[in-house]
Amino acid sequence: MVTSETLSADTTAAQDLGEPKMRATDVSVFYGDKKAIDNVSIDIRTEHVTAFIGPSGCGKSTFLRTLNRMNDTISSARVEGVIELDGEDIYQSGMDVVQLRARVGMVFQKPNPFPKSIYENIAYGPRIHGLAEGKSEMDAIVERSLKRAGLWDEVKDRLDDSGTALSGGQQQRLCIARAIAVDPEVILMDEPCSALDPIATAKIEELIDELRGRYAIVIVTHSMQQAARVSQRTAFFHLGNLVEYGHTSDIFTNPREKRTQDYITGRYG
Repeated sequence: MVTSETLSADTTAAQDLGEPKMRATDVSVFYGDKKAIDNVSIDIRTEHVTAFIGPSGCGKSTFLRTLNRMNDTISSARVEGVIELDGEDIYQSGMDVVQLRARVGMVFQKPNPFPKSIYENIAYGPRIHGLAEGKSEMDAIVERSLKRAGLWDEVKDRLDDSGTALSGGQQQRLCIARAIAVDPEVILMDEPCSALDPIATAKIEELIDELRGRYAIVIVTHSMQQAARVSQRTAFFHLGNLVEYGHTSDIFTNPREKRTQDYITGRYG
């Protein structure tokens, strides 16, 4: 379990970095009477890619979904505690959830491009949020987003083709470009490579590294190797608890908690 000493050490190390982009404090999540997340506190920073690891059903995806209120779509879900974005409680009654999800974008496990052209997949969000005044501005947003997602050179001559006609890896990068297009501050990725082949996975991982520092990025992954490759901070979840959170290198080479050690060495999970 994350102890006060652990949190104190992480807090001291983080003092030079300023305030986190997002901060969760004593967050619990319930589905009806079942508690899925128990009293989790964690900081999310723009400087780092943060990985959530743990066995299936441990709560890591459930917690990820609290960060942009995706659990609001589940009638039985209830969230307790405080989650702040730039110091503002995202669960306060006056929060505009549509605007929140523009600021905190989500990339899902299975690529889910809209049944529209590649261009319209990117343009949809900026158009809804009024981010472009004319076609030239929209063209620039589409090009910039596809370039940031490492997809522009592959699709620039077929922007009118359907997004669903792309390969799986290209579709996932299209979904990342779609999230980027509305100028988010945080990007949440829920096992973004689990449906992809190793070559496509490598491209997504390279993209995550390129985007680090521009956006606060949180990735849920079942692959400990992937967490070690792409993240600078890792949080280990087990049975709805945040067991340990710290520098990725420390989590994998010198974990403080026996449950973390047992998981990363394959004793369970």
